[in-house]
Amino acid sequence: MFEQHLHKLATRHLSRRLQTLHSATGPVVDLDGRRVLLLASNDYLGLATHPDVVQAAVRATQQFGAGSGAARLISGTLPPHQDLELALAQFKRTSAALTFGSGYLANLGTIPTLIGRGGLVLADRLSHASLLDGCKLSGADLRVYRHGDVEHLQSLLARRARGRRTLIVTDGLFSMDGDLAPLPDLAELAQRYEADLYVDDAHGTGVMGATGRGTLEHFGLESCIPFHMGTLGKALGSSGAYVAGPATLIDYLVNTSRAFIFTTAPPPASAAAAVAALRVLQREPERRNRLWANRKRLAAGLKDLGFRLTDSVSPIMPILVGDAEKAVAFAEQLLAEGVYAPAIRPPTVPESTSRIRVTITSEHTLAHIEQSLGAFERAGKTAHLL
Repeated sequence: MFEQHLHKLATRHLSRRLQTLHSATGPVVDLDGRRVLLLASNDYLGLATHPDVVQAAVRATQQFGAGSGAARLISGTLPPHQDLELALAQFKRTSAALTFGSGYLANLGTIPTLIGRGGLVLADRLSHASLLDGCKLSGADLRVYRHGDVEHLQSLLARRARGRRTLIVTDGLFSMDGDLAPLPDLAELAQRYEADLYVDDAHGTGVMGATGRGTLEHFGLESCIPFHMGTLGKALGSSGAYVAGPATLIDYLVNTSRAFIFTTAPPPASAAAAVAALRVLQREPERRNRLWANRKRLAAGLKDLGFRLTDSVSPIMPILVGDAEKAVAFAEQLLAEGVYAPAIRPPTVPESTSRIRVTITSEHTLAHIEQSLGAFERAGKTAHLL
């Protein structure tokens, strides 16, 4: 059975294999003994290797051990967890926050507490897999609206039974297209139709907004959307996730979220690292300035070469290829040219929309960008995309 399934994936150019990096994540990494440019990392601000972040993780490990030993409600709550939740609440300007072991766990553990059987969930078509899985796990009826289509969403809201509990679900910044959800319109519809709005700000936190607080800050909606979710493993350079919101919601999650109650607490090192990352983010705004300058240079260069990009407004700049086989061939040519940016194929993205998902960080230099553009031009011509 396994062999047959794997063979089918291979014939459709959808099989995958793990690639091991033999160095820390960064602009340049060691891949199978080669030094290559990495344009596939979500470590947007280079905080995973920041000395303060690394040392915070080391100190927490030395003081509290490598693991937490139990779930938070048993004996797994440690000072680093509490410090992180306080720091997140202060940063996000909410009264409280709760951390989870991963973004996937946060969505699986939160959405089913917000809505259940008899309710209605309306989710953007391109919502992250963890969001959709959380919606399905809730037992509520799930309807998908066209990506970013406010009119379609409104039509679904207008057709529902009066007074039916409803949850609107969306990414704030979409991970595979790099575009933003129309949050102002979604927030207005949620208020008008008495629905709740759940935003996954995994890729927005640390990146979007005047101070990096995320897509809610970007749109000026922090006082309009009472709670949201985000991760610690992307721009904040650590691992885990959080839900930030009113203290009553956080108390409710502590008592009802199965993914929180029945999971061993995250390692103290990751919590301490995230606290340090939040401090660096706030005292070194130049990192975000470099990130956006690099994004502007690389996006302009790719467009000038003739590549077809999505409508991205973020450090995520997908090059649309379409066919999975062509996307794989393009990625292989890029790697031969010294750039690691893997092909993204179904089911991660819809059929016929395979792509190279290019991401830039604050730590790439101008020389790195020029080097990568040369590699993209040569690889694009070899793969017959230019």
